[in-house]
Amino acid sequence: MDFNFTDDQEQLRDAVRKWVDKGYDFERRRGIEAKGGFSREAWDELAELGLGGLYIGEDDGGLGMGPVAGMVVMEELGRGIVLEPFAQTLIAGAVLSGYAGADTKENWLPRIAGGQAIVVLAYQERKARYRLDVCEAHAAKAGSGWSLTGAKGVVPVGDEADAFLVPAKVDGKIALFLVERSASGVEARGYGTQDGSRAAEVVFDKADATLVTLDGLAALEYAVDVGIAALCAEGVGVMDKTVDLTVEYLNQRKQFGVVISSFQALRHRVADMKMQLELARSMSYYATLKLNAPAEERRQALARAKYQLGVSMRYIAANSVQLHGGIGVTDEYIGSHYFRKLTQMEMTFGDTLHHLGEVSARMQDTAGVFA
Repeated sequence: MDFNFTDDQEQLRDAVRKWVDKGYDFERRRGIEAKGGFSREAWDELAELGLGGLYIGEDDGGLGMGPVAGMVVMEELGRGIVLEPFAQTLIAGAVLSGYAGADTKENWLPRIAGGQAIVVLAYQERKARYRLDVCEAHAAKAGSGWSLTGAKGVVPVGDEADAFLVPAKVDGKIALFLVERSASGVEARGYGTQDGSRAAEVVFDKADATLVTLDGLAALEYAVDVGIAALCAEGVGVMDKTVDLTVEYLNQRKQFGVVISSFQALRHRVADMKMQLELARSMSYYATLKLNAPAEERRQALARAKYQLGVSMRYIAANSVQLHGGIGVTDEYIGSHYFRKLTQMEMTFGDTLHHLGEVSARMQDTAGVFA
């Protein structure tokens, strides 16, 4: 299989890498974190690069470049541990393009593509434990529209977003709605997260909502799979830079009069870190290329990818800290921020054990079909 990137994809990578290197250095990131974990100015700069329209067709104001372009961008944003939740734009663009009606597309997709509107997925509930089919939020018809009641947690930039994609029950089945943050009955309480970014607890109390699709579970599964693929690519970028930082430190730190990178035991540790990185990279490619596969095949592939990424993230993060020693967890050192990012990413969209269970369950279901 050909894994070479096109000229357009390489140019896209180069543009994002230059912005990360020159426009989003460690000092700027620390400043954004100190101010709450989100910068509208940085978000606008990403929009100026045209990144908001990667998953949105040209007819709707986007670029229509697709999943591989999204993977390229997320890798570079991961290298810079960018705090702004660009993956949410990919999710919103993909879901609304695939499931929304013409009016909703017309109202939201051009603004998402241009960066004027931030639409984020608000799906997690306290009792769900990563299960997408568990939903206590509910919606009912209210005149010509809908009214939605429920609570969602750990919503990325939930107190800064313009609108939410919200799953809610309708007659016992999950549907998907779009709710504006400015709507009556919406309350968002924001807070900082472990990796320095921002999230919120969002409560909907008979909030006005726009129906996206009554086939909400399928749309939600697709949204989460797009998010997992984006997270896998971002994780590869974070791990790649973490390995680079570790190697750089080993080449500078001296013990017994020589640099510790000359110690064979430490060189083996680094080799194992690089092996985990390449395993993760391969599974990130696999996840991205399976996004357009049939739903069951796609879900299995994304669960496998997230499991491997979780294993690799934990291994590389832990070994980076161990090889650095105490400096590896100090806030002043950039490496500790990569460690925090990897730790949080492992828990996002389902932790490693959850996805191991998903893979196992689907393999058993498949075996049962052919038994």
